[in-house]
Amino acid sequence: MSNQSPTKTALPQLSDYHHFINIETRWMDNDLYGHVNNVVYYSYFDTIVNRYLIEQADLDIHTGATIGLMVSSQCNYYSSVAFPDKLIGAFAVNKIGNSSVEYDLAIFKENQTSASAGGTMTHVFVERTTHKPTPITGHLRAALTTALKT
Repeated sequence: MSNQSPTKTALPQLSDYHHFINIETRWMDNDLYGHVNNVVYYSYFDTIVNRYLIEQADLDIHTGATIGLMVSSQCNYYSSVAFPDKLIGAFAVNKIGNSSVEYDLAIFKENQTSASAGGTMTHVFVERTTHKPTPITGHLRAALTTALKT
């Protein structure tokens, strides 16, 4: 009998992604059990997404007319990481709608090809002052399209 649950999906692999950032764990990331606390992974995910949007899509998070509001997130944990591990954050786009985008994210220990954690986050892009959804267009759409998983 297999130990693998029939509903369990395969671990995300480094080769599934094309956009990466380096993440340095911090002493304060560890919890009482000596590993990075689960809530910290969401901070890593948020950093990965926003670095991509700022660096690749030229999103102006401070004064731009369009902002992204996180409306959904989930994370699966596969193996522990702890300070002082060096990590790689991986980014891809699962799907792009009219005003929303679902990101595919993963955390890898340096020099490992299987993820320690993986999940998704969904942004809805809205007009900064009214918070009404706004279509994803121009350079933002182009940058997100570039990151689409195939």
